[in-house]
Amino acid sequence: MPDPLKDKKIVLGVCGGIAAYKAVDLLRVLVKSGSHIRVIMTRSARAFVGPLTFEALSGHPVWTHMFGRQENTPLQHIAWADEADAVVIAPATANIIGKMAHGIADDPLTTFVLAVRAPILVCPSMNVHMYENRAVQDNIKRLDQIGIKVLPPGTGSLACGHEGRGRLPDVEAIAEELRSLLCPQDLVGERILVTAGPTQEPIDPVRFISNPSSGKMGYALARVARRRGAQVLLISGPTVLPDPQGVSMIRVSTSQEMFNAVMDHVEQTTIIVKAAAVSDWRPVSLFEHKIKKEEVTQPLRLEQTPDILKVLGEKKKGQVLVGFAAETQNLRENACAKLTAKNLDLIVANLVGQTDSGFGSDTNQASLFYRDGRTEALPLMDKEDLAGIILDKVLEIKKA
Repeated sequence: MPDPLKDKKIVLGVCGGIAAYKAVDLLRVLVKSGSHIRVIMTRSARAFVGPLTFEALSGHPVWTHMFGRQENTPLQHIAWADEADAVVIAPATANIIGKMAHGIADDPLTTFVLAVRAPILVCPSMNVHMYENRAVQDNIKRLDQIGIKVLPPGTGSLACGHEGRGRLPDVEAIAEELRSLLCPQDLVGERILVTAGPTQEPIDPVRFISNPSSGKMGYALARVARRRGAQVLLISGPTVLPDPQGVSMIRVSTSQEMFNAVMDHVEQTTIIVKAAAVSDWRPVSLFEHKIKKEEVTQPLRLEQTPDILKVLGEKKKGQVLVGFAAETQNLRENACAKLTAKNLDLIVANLVGQTDSGFGSDTNQASLFYRDGRTEALPLMDKEDLAGIILDKVLEIKKA
């Protein structure tokens, strides 16, 4: 599944507020994602950022005046509304929120919005007391009631010197919310549990047994599932990746912690995707202090860790269970053996050791093995694209 923003026609509305400069960064992100952007600026917005900046980055004239400009047409608001795949207003002021909530159309942006049938995302940004004002909150609720998505502002230091809610959300978070609005919502009602990343099995306070998993595949699965409407729980081993937006997170370190977290939530799920690279072995004993080389008099004794996937296969009650297999040889034989032994519905297998596939990379080349014996070899692709295919296959299994 390609980036939902690619080739989409998006209209960016910019209102007057100190966060207007961040709309420039949002425009860059959207253009980089392959979107075609047109910009509408309110009169107040032009006091903070000049239209020329948006024109240079978008490659299109910026709409600033309702009448009297040569590039304007009498029905421009209708034409732009008909062509738009989505609309995002960032920053959205209390003024524009109030106008939209009550159908007021007295400038290019509000007139355009009344004609839009595509999804609209509103990103408020203002002083915390203005945001908490009952009239503003009532207007936000009304936007929700009429089908306009509002992305709550962030909390922190505001330009006015106050602390609290009112910061424009991070531009990457806004782009991610737009992806959700543009994605098919074919996973609504599904409760998906995804595991990701490595585990770390401590030897002493400074050493542990682990593996090179970055967690990127599991995080991609969580992001894409959430975009498509699923309620997602991501249980992650140690990674440097940020929490996916809109996804419930549980962070763990050891295989035992991951086992406990998974078993605590398995009964509430409809789909389980075990993408984590869980250590198969752990030290029998944990040294209380850092052990010195000269103190080691015998080999390190190991024991097997809990087999999370096997237990899930034994316990599953109607859930679709997907496993992963990272192999260095005999891909088909090893993957099929794991599929049977763990009672999986689908296993995603790949050969590790290649720089552009598997651990740590942004891409992966995998093969899919099914319970009925079918096999599907996939080309090298971005991990989010692979995540989309895996979720497509899961839906096919549920419908079979």
